[in-house]
Parts: sequence; structure tokens; C-alpha cells
Amino acid sequence: MHRKIFMTMEYERQKIVDKLLSGSYNFEEMAFEIYYFQLKNNPVYQEFCRHLGSPKHPGKLSEIPFLPVRFFKTHPIQTGDFSPEMIFKSSGTTDTGRSRHIVRSRKIYDIVSTRIFESAYEDLDEFILLALLPSYMEQGDSSLIYMIRRFMIQTGNSESQFYRYDFDQLAKDLQNYFAGSKKIILWGVTYALLDFAEKHQFDMKDHIVMETGGMKGRRKELIREEVHSILKENLHCEKIHSEYGMTELLSQCYSSGEGIFQMSASMKILSFDITDPLTVLPDGQSGRCHVIDLANMDSCSFIATDDVCRTYGQEFEILGRTDSADVRGCNLMYL
Repeated sequence: MHRKIFMTMEYERQKIVDKLLSGSYNFEEMAFEIYYFQLKNNPVYQEFCRHLGSPKHPGKLSEIPFLPVRFFKTHPIQTGDFSPEMIFKSSGTTDTGRSRHIVRSRKIYDIVSTRIFESAYEDLDEFILLALLPSYMEQGDSSLIYMIRRFMIQTGNSESQFYRYDFDQLAKDLQNYFAGSKKIILWGVTYALLDFAEKHQFDMKDHIVMETGGMKGRRKELIREEVHSILKENLHCEKIHSEYGMTELLSQCYSSGEGIFQMSASMKILSFDITDPLTVLPDGQSGRCHVIDLANMDSCSFIATDDVCRTYGQEFEILGRTDSADVRGCNLMYL
């Protein structure tokens, strides 16, 4: 009997995987398919939905229960019985603990993250990728470090590399690479980009500066507009690009400027009333950011984050954090 149940679950999962990796699916239909799959095979999510008294057959995406993101710190969020290929951990402190994302298949993460990036920009082999992510490198088990390392391999350029606090070497390398034909992506955590830009000024107008948010207690918190203004002035670029992602998500979204993100093919953002977690808000109103991430099919695809957001159709912006949230490295403060 147990083997039959296992085989049925594996068959259902494989159908979802095949559609996800093909890139050919209707988002809403796929989300409901994953919802029923996780409700049946994810013990933590099943218990959460039972306590919530959620409808057995929600009629729209906003009626699906969204698991609070903090559960990734306190429970093993896993759909099905498997040995993970990876476990990503957040950049939390010893005071708050670290979220753990149990990843069954690195192949799903590799394919989905590459597809999202190349849909937003160009093929990775068009770039040299320089990553200024010291704190992520020090912490270890970072999903961002893993993703960017994969991206670097896909660029096919030996020049692509990580940097810690060696700003002088980064400046020297940038100067050398400007003469080449490849476009450069300078991808960094916010505080390190600010430190670098204050010490070295460059003309990056033909290249991409990508910030992934976060001061991590290294600098005074600034609103996004202040951060981008400093970086644009010192690095002489018209726009600062941004990446929205977190340990608990396997999909990402990108902004090509002004902090406005495009929802990616495998991710949908909904804004919910902060004081009434069951009420979804219309476009243009600020609320708690709830995420549907189809790539999270082996953990939980429906997550209530601690971010404050505003949606505009297929676009959104992150305004900061809810008051009760831990300070995290993924987003700027809401002021």
C-alpha cells in the first residue's frame, strides 16, 4: 500500500516537473495543481491549512492558504519523502536563527533561475559577471552564491569571479574588462556596493549594476531612492538594477530600474491587507507580500513573506518590511 501511494505521488510530481521545466503551462492551473499536491503530501502545510480552516476547493489563487515564511526557520518544509540534494540557509543571525530551504532537485533551480535571468536580460554568455557578495560568502549555504556561481560557469568567461572586500582588485579588473566586447554585470549586496562606489568611481553607463539589497548591520539603513542615487552618481549609470529573491524561494524577479520588478514566469506576487491576512488588495495599494513560486513544488509554493509590496498588473515594488519582521539582507527598510 505504501509503495502504491509513493508511486502515485511520484507520478503526480513528475507531471508537474515536466510542465515546469518545459516552460509551457498556464500559471493559474499549475498553481492549483501544485496546491492540491502539496496539501496531500506536505505534512506541515497540511496541518497549517487544517488549523486555518481553509476551503478544500479554493476558487481563486488568493483563497489558497499562504504559509508564513518564518515556518522555514522552525519546521522542515518538505513535500514528499526524499533526501535533499541541497539545503540552502538564510543569512540570519544566531539570535534569530536561519531559514532552511530543503531542495530536492538542483536541476529545477538551475533551469528555472537561468530561464528567468535570460528572459529578463540576454543569454549569460554575453556577460562578464563580477559578484561583490562578501557577507553571503562568509555565511555559507547561500542560494544566491550557488545561483551566481552557476551563472558564472554559464558565461563561459574566466574573468567572471567573486570578490570579498578586495575593492582595489575589483577596480583594476573593471578597468581591464571595459576594453573588451562583453557587457559587465557588477552584482553586489547593497552595503558593499556603497563601500566600493565611495572608494572607486567608474563610468558604468554601458554596463549593469545589480543590487540585491541589504545593509546587514554594516551601514545605516537607507531607503531605496537614497541608495540608488549614491550608486548612480558614483558609478555614472542611468539606472540601478535589482534582484528580488530569498532563501525560501527558488524563483527570482528582476528590476531594470526604479525598483519596479517584473513578475517572472514561475512567480506571482499578491498584496494582502497587513491587518487582515485573508483580504487581497487591488493594484496600487500597499500590503504584505504573498508569493506563489511554482519552482517551490518540493517545499511550499505559497508563502506569506515579511515584505511590504505594491502590485501593478505584472509588476510590483518592494516597499520594505513589516514592523514585526526580522531585519534581513534581502530588502531595504520601509520608511
